Amino acid sequence: MCVCGGGSPRRAAPNPRAPHWPPLLPRSRAPAGAMHSLVFLCAQKLAGHHAAARATLDFLPKELYPVLFKAAFVDKRTLLLQDLVRTWPFPVLSFQKLLRKCRHCDRPLLQEKPSKLCVQTVILGVVAYLNDAMEDRHRGPSKRQCLQVLDMTGLQDDGIDHGPESMSLWSRTVTLAKACIDVSKHQSKCIKRTSKRRKGPYSSLVALPPPRPVSVEVRVDLFVNSTSYGVLKDALQGNAHSALRLKCRDFRAEELSIASTVGLLEFLDPASVRQVDLRFNNLGLSGLRVVLPHMAKFTNLVSLKLPYSNIDVRRLSAGMEGSLHYFAAQLGRLSRLKELNLGSSRLSGKLRQLLGDLQGPLESLELAFCYLLPNDLSYLSQSLHTPALKKLDLSGNNLSDSLLQPFQHLLREASSSLLHLDIMECRLTDAHLEALLPALCRCSCLRYLGVFGNPLSTQGLKNLLQRTAALADLRLVIYPYPVDCYAEDLPWPPSSSSLLNGSVDEERFSRVSAELQQMLLSSGRADAVWTTNLCRHSTLDYFNL
Repeated sequence: MCVCGGGSPRRAAPNPRAPHWPPLLPRSRAPAGAMHSLVFLCAQKLAGHHAAARATLDFLPKELYPVLFKAAFVDKRTLLLQDLVRTWPFPVLSFQKLLRKCRHCDRPLLQEKPSKLCVQTVILGVVAYLNDAMEDRHRGPSKRQCLQVLDMTGLQDDGIDHGPESMSLWSRTVTLAKACIDVSKHQSKCIKRTSKRRKGPYSSLVALPPPRPVSVEVRVDLFVNSTSYGVLKDALQGNAHSALRLKCRDFRAEELSIASTVGLLEFLDPASVRQVDLRFNNLGLSGLRVVLPHMAKFTNLVSLKLPYSNIDVRRLSAGMEGSLHYFAAQLGRLSRLKELNLGSSRLSGKLRQLLGDLQGPLESLELAFCYLLPNDLSYLSQSLHTPALKKLDLSGNNLSDSLLQPFQHLLREASSSLLHLDIMECRLTDAHLEALLPALCRCSCLRYLGVFGNPLSTQGLKNLLQRTAALADLRLVIYPYPVDCYAEDLPWPPSSSSLLNGSVDEERFSRVSAELQQMLLSSGRADAVWTTNLCRHSTLDYFNL
């Protein structure tokens, strides 16, 4: 529409190819407090009219694709999501970049449970994109056939509270594996058809151009167990030649045999893996001796997690002593290792031997329920690791007796770098905590403190809060139910099972909780969270610190 002089507006001639734009209306689905730009509001409205949006894609500037993708993801506009993926005008489609907080929409979808419907739709969109390309591989380059990488890393998965609308890492792994297998089957059919055309009666007269290669690399975190092992193995076996290729960043396996674990590790791209997490696999030292050499090829491996691996070094036979030496030597070959989790292993007195061959300092060390001895903590406090530690988990070790003094020394040595400290179920009473507070208060960068499952009183917790209020970065404390809030007399000293299974007087605990919250407010620390809820706050790994 244009305005000429002072006359009436004159309507431009209609363009029969131009899409019909839906009217702009006030937004309706934005959560309270969400800030959306006018561009995002327009994208939301357009996304609500699929026919108009689909017609618009031929005219849409590629710079608007990301905001339209996020708007469609927010409102679960699956038909449009699939169209956007099939015509994606950039080489990379990254969930981390598209779903983060941005200038158009400050809703950080990456911190929410991923929508099952939307994630499935994006995967199906990539499959459709590849199938389209393979069906017509002899045409010239298209500006709408640019996609080369789908980056699905960074989606939240804490392993809990996955409702019917969200998608777990295990489900994403299975869905992607099945998609790879389907694409490979379609690819084989297309190759056979092309081969038949080349062998036809006129093949010598007309030279067909070679097929234009088309493929999409999927960067992804994988979680496999005995149920999903078969489908993932089939997908990874065809990875090298498939048009849809999985490139694993973080690999997690549970309840797999040694042979199955090794088999999958062999199929992973050596340069892309940064974390391997093997748990509940009952490997033991003998199994780890087989598995660990296959990790040396992962030149960028930063994090190795081996919790619940059934390692017990307390009564080693001569043969097992050799396995321990070999295990330590193989750890030493992982030159970039920064995070190590040996939780629930019985490592009594062997920490120096296990960590002594590492080439660089660890920044995250998890030794929960490892039956540590004083000489283990003494070694650790003098090692190259301690001044670099950002995360330390000693939960389940008895810090109330002979370990108390070496732990104090360890805390002092790690105080300048420590961000995350877990000392849950360590049998710490008020007196033990009082002895630790001077060293604890030196940890000026501390962000997280876990003391759940320790027999602390209300007064002990208040003292902890008062003394640590000055730690400006301490934003989350997981504290135990005070021993004086239990409805029945506890045996003294109470065991962890007594504290976990005992009956708490909810009314009395409510009063204590309110007092603690008031103390936080009075101390100017309303930003800090003090809670007994373990499930709502998942443990951070090295990459989240």
